[in-house]
Formats: sequence, structure tokens, C-alpha cells
Amino acid sequence: MLLNDVERALKGKSVLVTGHTGFKGGWLTIWLTRLGARVTGVSLPPDQGADNLFDRAGVEAICDSRFIDLRDEAAIASTVCNAAPEIVFHLGAQALVRRSYGDPIATFATNVMGTAHVLEAARQTPSVRSVVCVTTDKVYDNREWCWPYRETDVLGGADPYSASKGSAELVARSYMTALHKPDGYRLATARGGNVVGGGDWSEDRIVPDIVRAIRADDPLVLRHPGATRPWQHVLELCLGYLILGARLSDGWPDRQRSADQFVGSYNFGPDPTHEMPVSALVERVLATWGRPDHPVKVGTSPVHESNYLRLDSSKARGELGWRPVLTFDETIAWTASWYQSYSADSATARTLVDDQIAAFSQRCAALS
Repeated sequence: MLLNDVERALKGKSVLVTGHTGFKGGWLTIWLTRLGARVTGVSLPPDQGADNLFDRAGVEAICDSRFIDLRDEAAIASTVCNAAPEIVFHLGAQALVRRSYGDPIATFATNVMGTAHVLEAARQTPSVRSVVCVTTDKVYDNREWCWPYRETDVLGGADPYSASKGSAELVARSYMTALHKPDGYRLATARGGNVVGGGDWSEDRIVPDIVRAIRADDPLVLRHPGATRPWQHVLELCLGYLILGARLSDGWPDRQRSADQFVGSYNFGPDPTHEMPVSALVERVLATWGRPDHPVKVGTSPVHESNYLRLDSSKARGELGWRPVLTFDETIAWTASWYQSYSADSATARTLVDDQIAAFSQRCAALS
């Protein structure tokens, strides 16, 4: 089974995760420790309010947590050197589109130079054998067409967030080629779609906005109800990151292909049935929650956001053996049930994460 191979490759390994105080970083850190990895986390303190996943799920207690700004080159270099990881998952970023308009300089500094700082620190640390640099589906020059983007398509990005992530891809490409040392680490970038799942409390994200509106009994305000996105559960993306990191490492148990062959870029997107407008996602979440009549209003947004975006994940399926596990209805059900159970105090955030990782792992085994 693929997940068994991932566990054998990662168990006992020293792993560094940037962005471990964030939504995806928290889920990934918990899963890594369940697989037996020893995790060092590097990030700014969580900024998602009292409900943030890092605190509520006790992420700090299961890893060596360091609060460091990615823009601090010396601190990043020292931390990576001292941690001596074998595998690095770089998720740390300023990840919000609207915030990037308000502070583009900080966005570029964090997402571009922060990425350079991490990759250079890894290059100077002999223990590092593989690096997964997480970007986004928004790195492509979006033509608003119906065809899904492939890894060979042109990079771009109009808004500061997308442009910064496209630039991070170029930084990573330089470290894959011109700056690669013969005895250095193997590097790949991971481009994922719009992620949903329990424990995300970020501003200006649709599922957290739904939960906040329900909690406060306020109308939900949509900025772009017609924008179509590739929605997927956070565990689908974390599975892709884990497989990619394991494939790039020296510990993959069935080495029929050289680890060097997995250097490059990979899309991790859902099946076409998961691609739908924001308005349709909202309807499904509210119906699953049992609040189909919750008031919804359409507001305006002063910033540009793309209307249509699809990913072609054929490369990840063919080369890595990754594929989506959950149906769209399951993705919505797992997400809604997480927030409902958490809001009702019927389970802790950590229990909910652990239970869904266990259930997801069982689904992976059943599909093998």
C-alpha cells in the first residue's frame, strides 16, 4: 500500500515544516508525527484568533516549535542548520489574496525571499536530502479558459499573492538547476487547489466565513459567488506532500525509480466533479450543516480575483501514484462535521484531526 511505503520512508526521520502554525501546516505536522517523524516547526505565531488550530490541537506539544519570521535570513539559516533535518516541507507563506493587496511588500518579502532563505539554508545543510516547496494553483498565467493547467504551462499572476507564488516557483527552479549541488537535496514544488477542512479560521476564506456567519447568526456575504474553483479536502493535499517528500527521500522502500526523477513540479487537484462556483459550494455546506435557509448576500470586492481555474493532475497520478480519495459530498461532510463537533464542544480539535486522519488513511488502504 502506498501509505505504508510513505510511513516506512518517513518514520524516524528528522523533518522540518515551515508554516506549522497555519491550517495546512498544522494538519501536516500532526500527520507526520503520527507516522513517526521527528518534526521541527518554523513559523510566525498563529494569527487566526482564539480558535486557531495550532493552539487548539496542541501542535506545539508534539514538535520542536520555533517562532521565526521567514524574512530573517540569519535565523532561518541557524535553525535549519541546528535542526539538521533530512526532509523539509516549506509551507510558510503570506497566503491571503486580499491581504496581499493591503501589504504587497510583506507578501513579496515573505513568499519570495522567505522561500529563497529556506532553500538556501537547506542547500547549506548537508543533512537535507529532499525539499517539498508548497506553492498554489494560482501560480499560472490565468487565461480564464476552460482547459486545466499543466505543470508546463506559463507561470504568472496578476494580484500580489499570485505573483509572489509564481516568483517563488522561479526561485525553486533556480535551486533545482543552477544552484543544485551534485550531493545536494532533491527539490519539487507542489501546486494545490482551493483547500477546505476543519480548523481553518483565516480571514476571507469561504468555509471559515460560513462558520463565522452561522455562529454569529449573521448573513453570509459573498464577494465572488460565480468564481469556479477546484475544491479539495486538506488531507488530499497533505497526502500529496507526504508522497512527494517520501519519493524524493533516500528512504523510499521500493526504489524502482531514482529519487532524482521526482524533481520538478506537481499539480494536486481534485476530480472535475469538485470544480464548482462559490455559490454552489455555499449551498452544499449550508445544506449539510442543516441551515439551508441561512441568509446569503452578494457584496462587492475592490480587488481582482480570477473567475475560473482548473488543474490537470495527471503527472501526480502517473508518477507519484497520488489520487483524490474523497468525493465532493464527503469533502463537504467531513468539513462541516468537524466544525459542528468543535463548535458543540463534543470533541476537541486534536481528536477531530486524529479521527479524520485515521479514517482517511483507512480509505487510502481500501483504494490500494
